[in-house]
Amino acid sequence: MRSTGPNYVFEMGQSLSASQREKDFFIAIDSDGCVFDTMEIKHKECFCPVTIRHYGLQAVSKFARQSWEFVNLYSVHRGMNRFPALVEVMDQLRKRPDVLRRNVSVPVLEALQDWINSKPKLGNPALADAAAGNEALMDALLWSEAVNEAVAEMVHGVPPFPHVHDSLARAAEHADMMVASSTPVEALRREWSEHGLSGYVGLIAGQEMGPKSHQLSTTAASQYAPERMLMIGDAFGDYRAAKSVNACFYPILPGEEEASWERFLNEALDRFLLGQYRGAYENDLIRDLRTRLPKRPPWELK
Repeated sequence: MRSTGPNYVFEMGQSLSASQREKDFFIAIDSDGCVFDTMEIKHKECFCPVTIRHYGLQAVSKFARQSWEFVNLYSVHRGMNRFPALVEVMDQLRKRPDVLRRNVSVPVLEALQDWINSKPKLGNPALADAAAGNEALMDALLWSEAVNEAVAEMVHGVPPFPHVHDSLARAAEHADMMVASSTPVEALRREWSEHGLSGYVGLIAGQEMGPKSHQLSTTAASQYAPERMLMIGDAFGDYRAAKSVNACFYPILPGEEEASWERFLNEALDRFLLGQYRGAYENDLIRDLRTRLPKRPPWELK
């Protein structure tokens, strides 16, 4: 039987609210690339083509695609919010010799970086508020809205990874659960509802509700013992969010998602519930994640 989860209070435009704790354990779960195999299709078929078209990078599309995919899929930056990811990709492109030889003008997104540095909730609503009268920020907003349109058109019918349903059903018997993501909440609600997963969680939190660290600190940090909180994710942003509230972290390894969920179902969840998760077991899993997500792109290593 599915759990309806704790009674989180949230509507669009309001702030997150602390949970009414129902169970002794708490589990937060990332969505893209963690529960759903949507990272590849979203970045390769939506984000990257929109970025090349919007910012006029057709003449260096090969290198733009390489940088976009490295930053967002295959590096330590995996899972980064779209706005700092966009700045990171442009910064990489401006330094690449292959791009410099093409004499292509790669945008300097200084206004967007300044807005990111102001530490807003990194989503379209906050950017729209800041973009009034600012042409550069309005341009970034138009890019982000075009990405959302592409995702809504392209990404549907992508089921969760094998073992996700069974894992969440079993975890919900013991833990209050939420989605903690940097994806827009509208897309999250659509995907989790489409595949019958929304009943396992009490809250679906997206980018409009602030970074994952804020989501966790606001909803759960004061409600549960640190060793009874767990974040499941596929990137180091998820790991940092977990450690910001001293929670445990379970990695879904990129390229080994099915095996990672099977291990969670058959081994890691029991260790977490029995208080045997922290220490060497967790550290070994995090080490595996580090080997799959390097800091430097391959073209810098040649």
